[in-house]
Amino acid sequence: MKTWQKIKNDPRLLDRYLMREKVIDKIREFFKEQGFKEVQTPILVPTPSAESNLEVFETNLRTSAGKTRQGFLIMSPEYSIKKLLAAGIGNCFEITKCFRNEEEISPAHNPEFTMLEWYRVGADYKKIMEDFENLVVNIVGGESLMYQGEKYDLSLPWPRISFEEAFLKFSGKKIEDVSDNDFYQLFFNEVEPKLRDGGRPAFVYDYPVSQAALARRKVSDPRFAERWEVFLAGFELGNCFSELTDPVEQRKRLEGDLIERKRLGKTEYGIDKDFIAALEAGVPETAGIAVGVDRLVMLAADTATVAETMFFPAGEMFDLEA
Repeated sequence: MKTWQKIKNDPRLLDRYLMREKVIDKIREFFKEQGFKEVQTPILVPTPSAESNLEVFETNLRTSAGKTRQGFLIMSPEYSIKKLLAAGIGNCFEITKCFRNEEEISPAHNPEFTMLEWYRVGADYKKIMEDFENLVVNIVGGESLMYQGEKYDLSLPWPRISFEEAFLKFSGKKIEDVSDNDFYQLFFNEVEPKLRDGGRPAFVYDYPVSQAALARRKVSDPRFAERWEVFLAGFELGNCFSELTDPVEQRKRLEGDLIERKRLGKTEYGIDKDFIAALEAGVPETAGIAVGVDRLVMLAADTATVAETMFFPAGEMFDLEA
């Protein structure tokens, strides 16, 4: 039975699905009260972001005159927003649809999903921790959360633990003894599951520079990058950087990502040259974060899966459910 049919048969279910509207309203209110600009950037782009472990949805743009161009659905609006930061837009946020291909349908994943990104000019990643704490407390309406029969203490400030400390504590291994290729699997399998213990959220900060993505290196210890992820109830909710604004270093990292994409057999494409041009024009010191809105809705609605908060989940539409 499709979701719309379930709602028609039992209208009481509608409250669960309308939790999304309430969460998005609270997000907008939170940022607009602080003077952030809401932006809208393209979902269809000529060059997507270059994450080596993610796969894109590829398509073609065709004009009536017969011109064709390769196009992609975005995995994140990050590049476009940073171009606006170079233009001088200042503090801003966006709530948009994003797409990732070749991912399994899971309790926390849907190939089409809703992303929140916000960028605070003149700030670093520590300030975004405060933003995130306050946003989630605002969404759930207090400093405690009941989710799937377990109570989580959201009182401020939330616990913070360095990647190096968490890795040693929960995997029993020192980061210098682990190859770059093994980091992700060990962290995913050994560390993440244990971060939910104790009924508290957790910020894991200062990732090894091999996991820096688009974060700048720490000046005090260049082995690490100013990046954090936040975990609650067993789910990763956000990924934050003190943004890398050096165009030379950024190009070097993107080139490395594209080489790795090729090695992994992912769809190949080039570097977004307009993104590099924006960095060359000058992006101010900025910190930013990507947050999965569907997971926030799932927590607020107390559902076991993101699909249970979507009117049209992909697993249902494309007959992918187990």
